[in-house]
Amino acid sequence: MQVEDRFMARCLELARHGAGRTAPNPMVGAVVVHNGEIVGEGYHRQCGEAHAEVNAIASVKDETLLRWSTLYVSLEPCAHHGKTPPCVDLIIRKRIPRVVVGCLDPFPEVSGRGVERLREAGIQVITGVMEKEARELNEAFMTFQTKERPFVTLKWAESADGFIDYKRMENGQPRLFISNPITRMRSHKLRAESAAILVGTHTALWDNPSLTTRYWAGASPVRMAIDLDLKIPKSFHLLDGSTPTFIFTTCCEGRIGNTEYVLLDLGKSVVEQIMQVLRHRKLNSLIVEGGANMLQQFIDAGCWDRAVVEKSTQEIGMGVRAPILLNGTAKIEQFGGHAFIEYRRGSEYLT
Repeated sequence: MQVEDRFMARCLELARHGAGRTAPNPMVGAVVVHNGEIVGEGYHRQCGEAHAEVNAIASVKDETLLRWSTLYVSLEPCAHHGKTPPCVDLIIRKRIPRVVVGCLDPFPEVSGRGVERLREAGIQVITGVMEKEARELNEAFMTFQTKERPFVTLKWAESADGFIDYKRMENGQPRLFISNPITRMRSHKLRAESAAILVGTHTALWDNPSLTTRYWAGASPVRMAIDLDLKIPKSFHLLDGSTPTFIFTTCCEGRIGNTEYVLLDLGKSVVEQIMQVLRHRKLNSLIVEGGANMLQQFIDAGCWDRAVVEKSTQEIGMGVRAPILLNGTAKIEQFGGHAFIEYRRGSEYLT
């Protein structure tokens, strides 16, 4: 590994410590290097708090070293006033002579302006170091900025023979439990790293899900459910007011406590209307957890970026078939005795 890559890899490692707490801001890590040694490091801890560059510079015990140091940062330093002052102003004021950047920031108010400001101040700037890894780290942020929609993850668990549930004939019948306590932790980690989570009407009514993060440290995502005719009982978890919740319906609109009702136009794409709400609320990532019909709607609309499928070893013979993906690339990992298959949209579908 080259020297530049080694220090940038540390930036990316630091950035990941902010997972689940920085959205809608990106995860960013930074290190200050003097004579080949790291003398300061930091990361963006939480939305609204100091950026990675600020924390890294503040951690340098001998500030005089900054004038002969290199600042490595995984994402282009900001050049605009947001909740915090521009990072480029601090870098210029501290007279840091050299800055190495992982990738440019696609956010319109930054988008090359940070690098331009630094160069105008006489600072040497190198960009594109571990760029692919830096972009992948913040794929939700990048998708939100470049595609103007959230990064969409489809998530389901299926039996070895491709079923996600029994054929239940009435509400109250026990559902098929595929995940085990170990794999459930991994699923809730995904929730903790996502801004919102969505289920369809059938799942909301028949499973009474909480859609909260209970088996992993981190905040619960904003809950979303389709309930066209307002059939979800007031006693169900989704309406308990514990977590901000959106109910998409054809009956009404407005807010009751922590629950907001959003009016759907069935003459238009339901998926696109959901995307508009997420975009307007600056929720840059979404997990769709069910059921089969809701998942298939997103697949058919081409509105997905990643699908995480947990596949168990049990066979049930008959039931509700898992959704069908027509294209994508996949990688497989073993976890908790189950296979986790992660598909990415692409030209090839690997089974």
